Amino acid sequence: MQLTLPQSKIFISSSRFRVCVAGRRFGKTFLSTGEILKAAIGAKNRNCWYVAPTYGAAKEIAWDMLIHTIPQEYIAKTNESTLTLRLINGSVISLKGAEKPNNLRGRALDFVVLDEFADMKPEAWYEVIRPSLSDRQGSAVFIGTPKGRNHFYDLWAKGMDGADDWESFQYTTLEGGNVPHSEIEAARSDLDDRTFNQEYCAEFVTYSGLIYYGFSRDESVLDMPDVNGTLHIGMDFNLDPMSAVICLRKGEKLYAVDEIVMYGSNTDEMVEEIKTRYPNRPIIIYPDPASRQRKTSAGGRTDLSILQNAGFMVKAKNTHALVRDRINAVNSRLLSGSKQRHLFVSPKCKHTIKSLERQTYKEGTSVPNKDGFDHMNDALGYLVEYLFPVKTEYDTPQPIRWT
Repeated sequence: MQLTLPQSKIFISSSRFRVCVAGRRFGKTFLSTGEILKAAIGAKNRNCWYVAPTYGAAKEIAWDMLIHTIPQEYIAKTNESTLTLRLINGSVISLKGAEKPNNLRGRALDFVVLDEFADMKPEAWYEVIRPSLSDRQGSAVFIGTPKGRNHFYDLWAKGMDGADDWESFQYTTLEGGNVPHSEIEAARSDLDDRTFNQEYCAEFVTYSGLIYYGFSRDESVLDMPDVNGTLHIGMDFNLDPMSAVICLRKGEKLYAVDEIVMYGSNTDEMVEEIKTRYPNRPIIIYPDPASRQRKTSAGGRTDLSILQNAGFMVKAKNTHALVRDRINAVNSRLLSGSKQRHLFVSPKCKHTIKSLERQTYKEGTSVPNKDGFDHMNDALGYLVEYLFPVKTEYDTPQPIRWT
């Protein structure tokens, strides 16, 4: 098979799970065919699947290419009605559709390609295919064009974050080498920016109405060299979950170095977790100002008093800042008007990263969605707004003087 250089880099990777994000006409199906053939002839009696969003798409996209790509002397039997190929070494290649994930349950798998994974239901992977790979420690390739920051983005991010056994790749249509530059420029003139960037540049286009638009995974996520010094902890008290983000302050810069997410928990358990992780450390906590009034079920203690009695220094304003002021404070730290970044996040803070990337406003409003991404953002916001409030200047009316 004649692969392009980008296709070859994916093909020769030894990672167990590979995620390829690519623009249109990259040659994704051709690469998928090569991957399946390599897996099937690599050993006897392997079970290898090509999975498309629907059964019809699997047949239309990949069947003819498989038939014409695999040397005929390798094929022992072909069954077009079931979309299966049996090779002379006993390995079987099957084409499947993911429209009904439960129909994919069954035999153990050695290898699978999930083509256009962004268009599949996430349970097809998490609940069905991933367990099927466990018996034989099989591997998988996810390939497709982005479709917002959904489950495909989650897996791509795992590879980018250096998760064990995962590797991610990202190539534009032009880098794929199969479409001339003139055609790509023609498409650019025909399409809006959002569609072009997604379909041809292979970008995970952000949600419309994104709240923390200053966050950038490329520029805001940094490995943290150390965690010495006073810890500054923002805290939100929702029971599902209780959330805390642990930060270090270096002058004007703030580094989120750790996070705590506890479901069905309470303030006492949060205190215990912090002390377990960071014994004998100077700690300042910046909680939700409602902690002054919010009482636990244990003797009428407030969240604020629990934190103080645990020996923490607690800094909370008497009243809530406006939600927009808290959001503006975080955005100004993420990316200032002069294009400076003063807030960075460790790759280990996965909930914080996901929350900053995904929380949006309710459509047509300036009201943040309460969609599960708000808890960690609120925790971070209480801290940032206390330390670095955005000062809003209001015109003070002059008193009227009567003469």
